Amino acid sequence: MEIADRVQSVNPSATLQITARAKSMQKSGIDVVNFGAGEPDFDTPQQIKDAAIKAINDGFTKYTPSTGTPELKEAIAKKLKSENNIEYSPDQIVVSCGAKHSIFNLIQVLVNKGNQVIIPAPYWVSYPEMVKLAQGKPVILDTRQGDGFKINIEKLRKKINASTKLLILNSPSNPAGVVYSKEELQEIAKVCVENKLLVISDEIYEKILFDNMQSVSLASLGKEIYDLTLTVNGLSKSFSMTGWRIGYFAGPKEISAAVSKLQDHSTSNPSSISQKASLAAFTLGQDYFSSTTMKFQERRDFIVSYLQEKLSEFVSFVKPQGAFYIFINISKTKMPSFDFAKRLLEESHVAVIPGDSFGCDSWIRISFATSLETIKKGLERLELFLIKLKTERLTAQ
Repeated sequence: MEIADRVQSVNPSATLQITARAKSMQKSGIDVVNFGAGEPDFDTPQQIKDAAIKAINDGFTKYTPSTGTPELKEAIAKKLKSENNIEYSPDQIVVSCGAKHSIFNLIQVLVNKGNQVIIPAPYWVSYPEMVKLAQGKPVILDTRQGDGFKINIEKLRKKINASTKLLILNSPSNPAGVVYSKEELQEIAKVCVENKLLVISDEIYEKILFDNMQSVSLASLGKEIYDLTLTVNGLSKSFSMTGWRIGYFAGPKEISAAVSKLQDHSTSNPSSISQKASLAAFTLGQDYFSSTTMKFQERRDFIVSYLQEKLSEFVSFVKPQGAFYIFINISKTKMPSFDFAKRLLEESHVAVIPGDSFGCDSWIRISFATSLETIKKGLERLELFLIKLKTERLTAQ
């Protein structure tokens, strides 16, 4: 049976491969430390669950408008105005089945065959594959560890040509936890405005910030960049609602209308029950985010100290400013990241995500969305594995 070329061009997810193998080992009784999770380990807050149960009991189980209920879009508009300093009307907002779905929809309606999309590396694994599915061309913009994995403006300028349609920006970022300052975003905005370059601003990790960092929405930096920006967000990471599948984007009306047409003929509306639950999520106070972020920062600080004090001979890293991942340079092992991750899982029972999925083959990603006890156990196993690799190299010389 012949499969469409655009699908065959898409790479399978190494993240899912490693995660599936880790789960299989766990089911067979092996004690696996799983650093692969891309979701908070905290439970969904009770008032959100209660709202979902009420929606079911009230019979709110039918279709809603494809782009989301009016009340949820009003709540999102209110949130964006009060928290992000950007003003959108409800008809500029489309609610989808997760932020990933929002990004997929945007790329589908914006990218024509041959259009180029600039993606800074390291990048979230799905960005390039989504561009390929739209028959566009991912153009990877390499960043440097020494620059904290942030975009070099002159390199960005050089990547732009007549075929360039879009830039994808993620702050705070997966996998490296990069957070752009207002001043850095203003420089990026200037280049985009000069070149009339559209930007998908993926802000899904905006609530998970460390060291008093602030998350700034690109679209808040003036009318010109506002008109070029598609602001993407969702409830998965901030509210521990990954399985509820609610994300959204806000942008120019003509783009929202185009996405609406696409969603009409693909998924239709997101879950009616999840939409009611999301309304309850927006009523949570800042204390909730302060509590979860404090726990994430405690874990990050523990990992950073461990790497600096015990593993600096073997690895280096960029200290994350947000999200719940740390990106670790394993180049000294001389191993491709997938081989490293596979051996680490099979021999030491630690699951990490190989960096080649993120455009950086000498790196691995560790998620700290797990307990401190589990993190300590996993790092100790990683340390022993690295010592073992060093011994193997010395023996082979």
